[in-house]
Amino acid sequence: MSHIPALTNRVIFLTGCASGIGLDLAKTFFQNGDSLVVTDIRFEELQMQMKQAGIAGERVLIRQLDVCRSEMWDTLIQETIQRFGTLDVMFNVAGFIKPGFIADQTTEDINRHLDINAKGVIFGTLAAARVMKSQSSGHIINIASLAGVAPIPGIALYSAAKFAVRSYSIAAAQELKQCGISVTVICPDAVQTPMLDLQLDTQAAALVFSGTKPLTVDDIRQVILHKVLPQRPVEVLIPSTRGWLAKLANLFPSLSLMLQPFLIKRGLSQQHQLQGKRKSK
Repeated sequence: MSHIPALTNRVIFLTGCASGIGLDLAKTFFQNGDSLVVTDIRFEELQMQMKQAGIAGERVLIRQLDVCRSEMWDTLIQETIQRFGTLDVMFNVAGFIKPGFIADQTTEDINRHLDINAKGVIFGTLAAARVMKSQSSGHIINIASLAGVAPIPGIALYSAAKFAVRSYSIAAAQELKQCGISVTVICPDAVQTPMLDLQLDTQAAALVFSGTKPLTVDDIRQVILHKVLPQRPVEVLIPSTRGWLAKLANLFPSLSLMLQPFLIKRGLSQQHQLQGKRKSK
């Protein structure tokens, strides 16, 4: 377990805990002694993962949550306050991606990307902000992406939704600061999770793999524990070098068009290497 510097006994609400970043954070904070509300729309999978991790007891609420439904947010936030009396940290982690070229995308694809990735985070931020405003304290942490810093062809819907998450979070940080509430948006590069595995065999997602190698959930955890929670920055780019390149690409779209053939070639190569590693396991 990673050492958590001088931050204990908090009430932490997390979405997307059946896998990936959400699951890893749930394990970390439970071992640290924090009280948790762990949620996911995949309730059976969530229960199984919590059982395997030994996450149970009086300081844990394990609940199903469809982040697109504001009434479910209201009910769970109310239950959180009734159970624990406060809410210290909200992690909006849950996400959805279906890579594909724009002309091939359906109305359902559009709705799911925007409902889960954008509206889900907005509902979570709003629900947490209402409670935190009444207690004049709290920290809301939203997981966006470097795809929300620079547009990524092949995952255009995901990129658009994460742009919304990033802009909403930065605006919320400015607005809620006067209420004693911090808001941080985390924009990581590709992270080795089940969501990334979904993109591995899709040519449209080649640009997602154009970095040196995917980040791990451990990389994200370390940044959260040692930078995000203690320092409460408005925005964190992971890694910072790719983050600033993304900002540069966003400033100069023509530069992105020039580099795109090289980056696609590199991404396809990385996809093939990762596919080979998967087959060899």
